Amino acid sequence: MRVFAIADLHLSYSAPKPMTVFGANWAGHPQLIFERWPEVVGPEDVVLLPGDLSWAMRLPGALEDLSHVAALPGTKVLLRGNHDYWWPAIGKLRQSLPAGMLAIQNDALRIGDLIVSGTRGWVTPGPDSFQDEDRRIYERELERLKLSLESAKRLGAGEAGTRHILMLHYPPTGPNFAPTGFTDLIARAAPDAVVYGHLHGVPVSRSLQHWQSIPTYLVAADGLGFRPKLILAQPDEG
Repeated sequence: MRVFAIADLHLSYSAPKPMTVFGANWAGHPQLIFERWPEVVGPEDVVLLPGDLSWAMRLPGALEDLSHVAALPGTKVLLRGNHDYWWPAIGKLRQSLPAGMLAIQNDALRIGDLIVSGTRGWVTPGPDSFQDEDRRIYERELERLKLSLESAKRLGAGEAGTRHILMLHYPPTGPNFAPTGFTDLIARAAPDAVVYGHLHGVPVSRSLQHWQSIPTYLVAADGLGFRPKLILAQPDEG
């Protein structure tokens, strides 16, 4: 079982919303995703989807988008992004998701030797404007990540023979890469990798690529050429 990741699918089958306002490279991006995904992902693999999956405002519209993703190879693990307004209570979501799709919220899950944790995240304190409302959401997201990491630990994260990936939608730091509450929790949990999205048009060279030797990947779809990125190979592949 290999592990891939791709964020920011921004699908809109139920209410088309062109993404070319973010750049010409977004032209026809759903077709690119559905063509390139099967080129790299197999049926036994896992694909992490850290947020901004559908532009729909209600669950039925999002399920139309998600049904196309569900038909692609691999088991999919969903995390909420800042534009996933359709995301309902987690119990209702889990009951509604197509086969082969899982979701995490304030918890973690285990698939074989793989443990997945995470939370949406938020903008972090720094030199840019950071309002009282930002601080409230930021601190709430830190608590949610703590809950998720506690769940991951109960599932065996950190034990021999397990692999642990932490998902965020927002990057765990600001553009200056200064430490934050998120990076403190990441360092303490020491996952095998961290994946995040949200940032568009950001070259890999300008993205956070590790935190205290923990590999950290920006997996926004446009930065990946709309092809899922391999995060962890099968254990015997090194």
